[in-house]
Amino acid sequence: MSRETIVLGAGMVGVSIAWHLARRGHSVTLVDRRSPGRETSFGNGGLIQREAVRPYPFPRSLGKLLAVLPNRRADIRYSWRGMLESAGPLFDYWRYSGRHRYARIVPEYASLIMHATEAHAPMIEAANADHLVRKDGWLEVYRDSAGLDVRTREADEAAERFGVTHEVLDAGALQRREPALSDSLAGAIHWTNSWGVVDPGALVGAYADAFRREGGRYLEASLLGLTQTDRGWRVETDAGTEEAQDVVVALGPWSGSWLRTLGYRLPTFVKRGYHMHFGSGREARLAHWVADVEVGYILAPMQAGTRLTTGAELEPLDAPPRHGQLATAEARARQLYPGLGARLDDEPWKGARPCLPDMKPVIGPAPRHAGLWFAFGHGHQGFTLGPVTGRVLAEMMEGETPVVDMAPFRADRF
Repeated sequence: MSRETIVLGAGMVGVSIAWHLARRGHSVTLVDRRSPGRETSFGNGGLIQREAVRPYPFPRSLGKLLAVLPNRRADIRYSWRGMLESAGPLFDYWRYSGRHRYARIVPEYASLIMHATEAHAPMIEAANADHLVRKDGWLEVYRDSAGLDVRTREADEAAERFGVTHEVLDAGALQRREPALSDSLAGAIHWTNSWGVVDPGALVGAYADAFRREGGRYLEASLLGLTQTDRGWRVETDAGTEEAQDVVVALGPWSGSWLRTLGYRLPTFVKRGYHMHFGSGREARLAHWVADVEVGYILAPMQAGTRLTTGAELEPLDAPPRHGQLATAEARARQLYPGLGARLDDEPWKGARPCLPDMKPVIGPAPRHAGLWFAFGHGHQGFTLGPVTGRVLAEMMEGETPVVDMAPFRADRF
């Protein structure tokens, strides 16, 4: 008889885990309160970032910290309530971002990222989702040539150590590649082995459809309780009770609060973010995803329009939205991309990235409960890392040696 497994959470991570387990013969029920891909995975920049071998560190220099203090930036905003509620994890985040600790974290983090596109590829094929994916890379633009030079050296190092591919564009080459952008830019890095997705929510939905074709079952219901039993686990929802031998917690930003009911106090926190879609003229449409890293936003040419995404907001998960960060990003984006048209959405989208202070996700068995598995805390890269997370967790659950050394991602490292 096939092993019964319940996967909690139908974002990119949970759907990918469910697909891999179903392919291996597990009897899988995937549970979420909404349709697959409608929460955090819906609102990202739509990039599968093979180049993202360095996680986002906490600002350490005095100059950067002072620049953040006025709280008017597009890349990071905060509230004192948000800072106080996550004070412990944020202090640890600052510590782990120190030069020596961060240098040890990078190759561990990169070990997952290096498998990102190769793990998406079979899922894209199984989901018949090639029409949603563009494999021509994306642009990281710079106004300042000194900043571009620094980033070029980092890109060269990433190419040598981690197989990242890129092309450096001067101002003229960038203008020829993206004529709709302002001509005031110094140049760009073109990350050439990363992929763009024109509808992130639709890709997760397509993966979920592929999961169903493998015999998987989807249950749209709200989670009410999680209890260990003699034969495994009982999951209570508002649609009834489910039982299985194994349960995988892939609840993104809600994972930490649910696991506290089982006695786990993992140092989770969230970085919220916003997006809005805009129109654009046919002649002014962007050909590539464009990241304005000096300001802190992404412009993404998607099916719903040009999506503008903000940086991070340090706020409690369920605090009311604050739209000032998006307004700041929009004002700067209109300078960079004059063809940006009118807003298309009634309200800005708001979501939250699930984070841990050492910038690495938790993937693997629960330390104190048999049959309980964790897969959360992917920060900015859940959309990128979902399929490889599904692969390695399935390998672990089957008693195989994972393709990646999973020791750095253990839950008991904290």
